[in-house]
Amino acid sequence: EYADITLTSVMKLMDATTFQVIESVIDGSFKGGDVIGTLANNGVSIAPLHELESMVPAELAAEVEALKAEIIAGSFAEAVVPVEETPLVCQITDTGGIDDKSFNATAWKGITDAQEQLGIEGKYLESKEVADYEKNLNAFIEEECDLIVTVGFLIGDATKAAAEANPDVKFSIVDYNYDPAIANVTGQIFETDEAAFLAGYLAAGVTKTGVVGTFGGLPIPTVTIFMDGFYKGVAKYNEVKGTDVQVLGWDPAAPDSGLFSMSFDDQQKGNELAKSLMDEGADIIMPVAGPVGLGAAAAIKERGNAYLIGVDSDWALTSPEYADITLTSVMKLMDATTMQVIKSVIDGTFQGGVVVGTLANNGVALAPLHNLESLASAELLAEIEQLKADIIAGKLSVK
Repeated sequence: EYADITLTSVMKLMDATTFQVIESVIDGSFKGGDVIGTLANNGVSIAPLHELESMVPAELAAEVEALKAEIIAGSFAEAVVPVEETPLVCQITDTGGIDDKSFNATAWKGITDAQEQLGIEGKYLESKEVADYEKNLNAFIEEECDLIVTVGFLIGDATKAAAEANPDVKFSIVDYNYDPAIANVTGQIFETDEAAFLAGYLAAGVTKTGVVGTFGGLPIPTVTIFMDGFYKGVAKYNEVKGTDVQVLGWDPAAPDSGLFSMSFDDQQKGNELAKSLMDEGADIIMPVAGPVGLGAAAAIKERGNAYLIGVDSDWALTSPEYADITLTSVMKLMDATTMQVIKSVIDGTFQGGVVVGTLANNGVALAPLHNLESLASAELLAEIEQLKADIIAGKLSVK
């Protein structure tokens, strides 16, 4: 019923190949392997034009026959149009999960931004416990991801082992770098002490009790670098103003006495530590413990006599229920550095080493004070802007 509109057909002649196999059974020549239908053995063919032959000029029909003869003779290579595959970028979270409102979520934002802007495909696997790292890595290696992004200090060893065992697979790890560098791994590290220094100076200028506090999730470098910067920012304020604002929970000179929740997901522990710090007089607290910090935020909001400094992302935006107690946040903009690594994979410039986020390249930043800007004087905010400029210019070291 469609003969009048069917110009031709591209035919797979399975009858011919099936008949060939039957003959091999009868004559005893049957063996495993493949029978391949081609133009040469009439296993594939182009059908006659039938009633529509008048649509094709004789010259064109002759050219098609000539092409057929060349293909059969092997003198013509069929043009293969390369199909551009969509790059697949795969993230493996730390135990905080993809919606931790912290560094897992921020790294994932880098991937979702790349989906929108660069047309990649993104996937993630959540690690519920440390034992999941190797399993998730192997799953994405088998899936042949173009880039595997791992998140967090604790997945460092597993990422190294996977990268060395699979040198053709590209990896990027957030909050970690290797020395010596691994050729197929780009580390993303952040000078968060630069932004935390500004937060410490701000906290010292805003506190009413003269006491501020901090605690970490685990005593690891990517946590304590925040606490170092915060402590030194307070110390700088004391030096400039002749004050004696105290920092509870951390002293770089006595790291063994630092305050830690020993977890990145036990919010009850964060609640307890924040209450303990407030009991000792702290009215500004910076928890550096991922989702544990939400427990601290709940305690601060319940008491109503202190403020919070968020970390990794702008907590006033990512946890708006605590915006009214969030003075500012020390941000690690992993979305920007993750996007940078994805671009390098796409344009072919990917290489092992590190991408470093700083105040100068907007890889770290101090979040706006939003609704709480009235707590800081114009003079204090101007001093912080000058400190930021001095750090960027190399005039002030926070190390």
